[in-house]
Amino acid sequence: MTSEQLAWKIRRHGVEMTHLSGGSHIGAILSVADIVAFLYTNVLRYDCKNPKWEERDRFILSKGHAGASIYAALAECGFFSIEELQTHYADGSRLSGHVSHHVPGVDLSTGSLGHGLSVAAGMAYAAKKDGKKWKTYVVLGDGECNEGSVWEAALFANHFRLNNLVAIVDHNHMQSLDFNENTLEIEDFGSKWKSFGWNVIEIDGNNHDELKIAFERINELENKIPHKPTVIIANTIKGFGIPFMENDILWHYRFPHDGWEYDCAVNELHKIKPEGVLDIYTPNGVDNPSLPKENDDIGNDHTFSYTWNTNYPERMRRVCAKSGTSEKVHKEEEDK
Repeated sequence: MTSEQLAWKIRRHGVEMTHLSGGSHIGAILSVADIVAFLYTNVLRYDCKNPKWEERDRFILSKGHAGASIYAALAECGFFSIEELQTHYADGSRLSGHVSHHVPGVDLSTGSLGHGLSVAAGMAYAAKKDGKKWKTYVVLGDGECNEGSVWEAALFANHFRLNNLVAIVDHNHMQSLDFNENTLEIEDFGSKWKSFGWNVIEIDGNNHDELKIAFERINELENKIPHKPTVIIANTIKGFGIPFMENDILWHYRFPHDGWEYDCAVNELHKIKPEGVLDIYTPNGVDNPSLPKENDDIGNDHTFSYTWNTNYPERMRRVCAKSGTSEKVHKEEEDK
């Protein structure tokens, strides 16, 4: 199976899993799918029949809310049955919404953002101390990099020369309710990592040719600038592969509902389905799909900075209209 084929399957499973479960974070699942697929087909050393194999590479999905991407990859790689994916989020299922270490092939339960890199650095440090040859890989979100613990771990990794640690940032430029730069500025992102002593590689994270070059580049850098950890800043698009979800923060939280949302999501993926891939859910896409109507919520800007009107006089008028008090009273109260 090629990385492109696995990435498509991750996206298709992700749509089905969130649709059936009423889960969320489909936007993040779609943006990280190419990174996860490339890791499992071309980079990570693992044994699906022996998930605890001592010489395996360690992998942590620090942005645990995109956990469906990992579950889909693990199932497709033989760690457990593909049929189990349909229990995602269900009561009693081990496929919890955020990544769970109870699942074969998962090294760490994740959910609280900012923890993954710290644990990964600890794993890499332990491997160095023990003379082990395996590497540790961790995928973070860009919004997650607002967490101070990320930068503490970055300092630690450089200080102990953890060249066996690779971080990949799914830089889809969106977080929480808005774009990164409207939430808490992180640019110049690459310069920040460089100043912490890391090798930095910046690529298009939805392009498999660039992913290949990036991982080849890690070995070249080790020969030129040895004993440094490496971060790949993978610029991606939130919701990549389903045009009406792309760069729309709504799909950070929303799942494809019955009707046009699910039907159109499936059929958009079928437009980009690689050769040799079977869709086990809808082999030919959705026949006679529902389509969005004039008043359906599609193509709208859902960012916090757009939907929240920060104009002071207008805000005061709304406040006063509800309370019946004068604008002057409210203005005086705010000035205190």
